[in-house]
Amino acid sequence: MSIKQYEVFAKTVELGSLTRAAEALDSTQSRISHVLSAMEEEYGFCLMQRSRSGVTLTEAGAMLLPKMEAILRQHRELEALIADIRSANAGTVRLGTFTSVAVHWLPGMIQAFQSAHPQVELKIFSGDYADVEQWLGDGTVDLAFVSLPAPENTRAIPLVEDELLAILPKGHPLANQPRIDAAKLGREPFISLPKRSDHDIHRALDKAGITPNIRFTTKDDYAVIAMVEQGLGISIVPELLVRGRGQRVELRPLEPRSTRTIALALPQGNASPAVEAFAEAAVAWLKENG
Repeated sequence: MSIKQYEVFAKTVELGSLTRAAEALDSTQSRISHVLSAMEEEYGFCLMQRSRSGVTLTEAGAMLLPKMEAILRQHRELEALIADIRSANAGTVRLGTFTSVAVHWLPGMIQAFQSAHPQVELKIFSGDYADVEQWLGDGTVDLAFVSLPAPENTRAIPLVEDELLAILPKGHPLANQPRIDAAKLGREPFISLPKRSDHDIHRALDKAGITPNIRFTTKDDYAVIAMVEQGLGISIVPELLVRGRGQRVELRPLEPRSTRTIALALPQGNASPAVEAFAEAAVAWLKENG
């Protein structure tokens, strides 16, 4: 039994003639007759009576026809779904991200992606670096924005080098300098993210040989900014996080310069077409808008 046999049988019944079925299926009458005869031989009973005036279903043929037509419909639906998946027009993309990307990049990337792939469902998982790395590792997300180095067993697409900046309350003495010697930050009350949550800041401090005087620790990036605004301490933030914001703070580059590289990370192996399409859309959007 095969889909092709079902198609021949259903088309012959629909058109009432072996000749017309052969024309519709771009075949020959003898080939259509052979297929029908092979089906009857395989099943062990007659499916239709053939005459000069056309074909007439037997009782057995009439019983089988609806089942074959249902299988043909399901086959067409299956082929359409396969085509949609292959062309990234179906499926789900589960995306992990952290705050600065979620706020400044992701809305535009999502809009660009969905305009091209409206049938794909997007699920967004937002957390800190540790959350994102865990989601990548356990398969909760299909791809994620990360800060390099990427987690093990992933392939990374570098996107942007993002500078790390000192963030100070308005009127702070260190704000008189165009660049801030990172070593001087060790003497100030410091507002920190947990080390597991943002290794960029702690890597910058380690690079400068600083053990910070941590006064407060919070997992919320924007809570860091708010606490600096209130004069509770200083900190280090990525430039992307504070881009376009009118905070009541001072922002200065560090000396030595420190950066993070934002990348998209995908698990090793073959990703679905929809996931690959989102990665391509994100890269293209960033080239135009970054």
